[in-house]
Amino acid sequence: MNPLRKKRLIIILAILVGVGAAVGLALSALQQNINLFYTPTQIANGEAPQDTRIRAGGMVEKGSLQRSPDSLDVKFVVTDFNKSVTIAYRGILPDLFREGQGIVALGKLNADGVVVADEVLAKHDEKYMPPEVTKALKDSGQSAPIPAKEG
Repeated sequence: MNPLRKKRLIIILAILVGVGAAVGLALSALQQNINLFYTPTQIANGEAPQDTRIRAGGMVEKGSLQRSPDSLDVKFVVTDFNKSVTIAYRGILPDLFREGQGIVALGKLNADGVVVADEVLAKHDEKYMPPEVTKALKDSGQSAPIPAKEG
């Protein structure tokens, strides 16, 4: 084989190996940082992975909020009106967090079926509901409740 052709072939193969390694590393990083959304029904049915960071969302059940008197620990139940799941959180809940409203919690599902959240996201205003929660409610045959006007 001609030495010039051999040199070009080696360069092309080196570039292909480098690009392949870069794509592999990028896909690996993206896979580790992905947070899939699960509804309470999917979590209750065992579809959500344990000890993997997920997003869980739905409507906070009225009367389900339990605050610890001596710490920032809170527990509440989220529902999609088919099934419910308990969410445990340590921290200050968002100002817009209320029972009967839509939320999304980021955390890990433990062996007891409780989502241990490290972040809770609440709606922006009276009419907003996270898109995942709206879709989950629509899929379950429910419509999002119309908020009562406070006044």
